[in-house]
Amino acid sequence: MRILRSQWLWALLFAAGLLLVWQVLADQKWISPVFFPSPSRTGAELVRQVAEGQIWAPLGATLQRMFFGWALASLLGVVVGAAIGSSRTARDYLGPLLEFVRPLPASAVIPAAILFLGLSNEMAIAVIAFGAVWPVLLSSAHGFVAIESKLREVAAALCLSRMQLIVKIAIPGALPDILAGARVSLGIALILAVVTEMQASQPGLGQNILLAQRSLRSPELYAGIVSLGIMGFVVNRALLAVERRLLRWRVAPA
Repeated sequence: MRILRSQWLWALLFAAGLLLVWQVLADQKWISPVFFPSPSRTGAELVRQVAEGQIWAPLGATLQRMFFGWALASLLGVVVGAAIGSSRTARDYLGPLLEFVRPLPASAVIPAAILFLGLSNEMAIAVIAFGAVWPVLLSSAHGFVAIESKLREVAAALCLSRMQLIVKIAIPGALPDILAGARVSLGIALILAVVTEMQASQPGLGQNILLAQRSLRSPELYAGIVSLGIMGFVVNRALLAVERRLLRWRVAPA
């Protein structure tokens, strides 16, 4: 615990040092305030938006799209990954199709998604789910394939059905891989939420950042970026807490 606190302290001091250097460079006009506003100006703008309530609506819109897209991606990824990891037939039929679709950039799918779903939240969620599904799918497939043969032998000895094998043995055994993929997927979902807002004129932090950039309102631009960073940090820590809770059985007792 003491080592962890020391690491956090050094990390905070390093970040504070970078901000101090940035502040000095901005105060001395060694960097353009138009493109790189000082941390104090950025912080003041962020505080103003929070105090006046301007940030909550776009923040909530971005968070909602990210969450629903990530949840859909996680559900599809676990289901398809479980099928591929548990069945050779599913691997033979789905493998070539997935290998063809997986390299497609999610941003390239946005025009097609707009044609089918219009400029709607459903379009954004579909694009986010398409781009964020792959880490969960691949990690789930790996987790189900990597189930120890001894556990399968135990299941056969106990005459467990296929569904009982999946629920009682396969899913708990694959859970560490699934959660690891879900964490990666969450970061991708946040990125794609911002991308869809920028490209499809969806209200949210992404659109606010784009509009601020076009009108050279750099403090607002950086305040939006800082807001995204804080949001990503918070949701990642929350998912880490859930992961520790669900995988507490992996920690050996002291």
